[in-house]
Amino acid sequence: MGHMPHALREEFPEFADKLPRIEESDGHFRRLAEEYRSVNRAILELEAGDETNPHFDEEGLRKKRLFLKDEIYALLKEH
Repeated sequence: MGHMPHALREEFPEFADKLPRIEESDGHFRRLAEEYRSVNRAILELEAGDETNPHFDEEGLRKKRLFLKDEIYALLKEH
């Protein structure tokens, strides 16, 4: 897989080494990370001009990504 802007490793470089371990050991964190990647992918598709995406609410997607990022950061700080 190529470079994906806003990937969690990119967003939280200070936690890059811990991300795989936390995602493996914490089911809640894993679900949030998977949802974050899905939302991020949908935003990137919209930015690339894919208007056939069923999640066309770009503003809503951006808000959701930010919300997920905040939740993920809170969990990262706890680990």
